[in-house]
Amino acid sequence: MDILGTVIHALNLAAIYGLMAIGISILWSSIGMINMAHGATFAASGYAAWLAASAAKPAITAVLGKTLLAKFAMAGVTIGAGVFAGALFGAIIYLLAFLTIHDKPNFAVRSLIVTLAINLATVQLLLWYFGPRQRGLPKLFGFGKFEIFGAPVRYDQAGAILSTALVLALVLVWLKVSRKGLEIRAMMQNPEGAVLSGISVRWTALPVTMLTGALAGLAAILLSQTIFVSPTSGALPLIKGLIIALLGGLGSVPGAVVGAVIVGFLEAIVGAIPFLGQRYVLFASFIFIIAVLIVRPRGLGGLLDETRE
Repeated sequence: MDILGTVIHALNLAAIYGLMAIGISILWSSIGMINMAHGATFAASGYAAWLAASAAKPAITAVLGKTLLAKFAMAGVTIGAGVFAGALFGAIIYLLAFLTIHDKPNFAVRSLIVTLAINLATVQLLLWYFGPRQRGLPKLFGFGKFEIFGAPVRYDQAGAILSTALVLALVLVWLKVSRKGLEIRAMMQNPEGAVLSGISVRWTALPVTMLTGALAGLAAILLSQTIFVSPTSGALPLIKGLIIALLGGLGSVPGAVVGAVIVGFLEAIVGAIPFLGQRYVLFASFIFIIAVLIVRPRGLGGLLDETRE
């Protein structure tokens, strides 16, 4: 087993899955909603990026040719379209699954059902419009690899790890220093206390859903560097995001980060073992998470139950 290569692969998986898990955790801890449409956001963002890249490529090639600047322009268009589409889809989820029912009894269950319906409807719409054919996004980080201590590292792996680290750092800084970020943190720590302090749940929920949607859109762009975009491409990232959020403890952003790293390493190690391989990756992940939740039901860093009561 190539140890350093396995570590790089694990960090690449952790980076992408962490974006999904952190979005799920932020939504639950701030507005008490589990977003089952996170997978639909992933798929819709991937198709939006593909459409934008396909439309912009002729113009960029005509103006800039096949230069390095043209590659940067294509990367900017692809990432911008995916992140914007994710944020826009998050706003749609806010309008359909939060604004109309947030003050109704059993909001958590109602929102779960509504977002699941949104997810199913979106997948069917994508199948109807685009068909089952898979689409490939432009390679943002180019082709090729370099070596670290003798271990080969692909450009897309290094790009995904560094991009995710930068984005998460910016999100954490925004949550700490901006007024809206402070309001979101107040909602995450004590929703009832935040309301009594004059923080509007309705207007705080909108940037939360848009932020988590944008993170799902970025995850779609990064994961689509190694796989193709399809109407059902968001199903597996949604499952991974949910199980990582449960492992880390719903509502705990640090727990989601730790959970993403653990699951990333677990998948990489199981996949590298010859007699197991990729077909046992999901099975091993579920067994490990079930074992952890039996010992620690709140997850690795979950909020205390009193915080939600």
